Amino acid sequence: FSDPFINRQRANDFIQADTRLEGISRERLRKRIKSPQERQREICEDYYPCEQYAFHHGYAAAYRHYFGRRRTK
Repeated sequence: FSDPFINRQRANDFIQADTRLEGISRERLRKRIKSPQERQREICEDYYPCEQYAFHHGYAAAYRHYFGRRRTK
């Protein structure tokens, strides 16, 4: 039977650290590439009626309400 608790000095031993340059480049990619939900939320925040609707129904529903019908072929 082994002790289920880990020593504080060894707590992060199982995590593989990125090399410094790889970690920096990945972080830059994460900042540059936004998810569709994040883009939709920003669009909704810029349009006051959409933002007010979002307070009551959520940003996804507000975006669909104000901008969802505009999509055409």
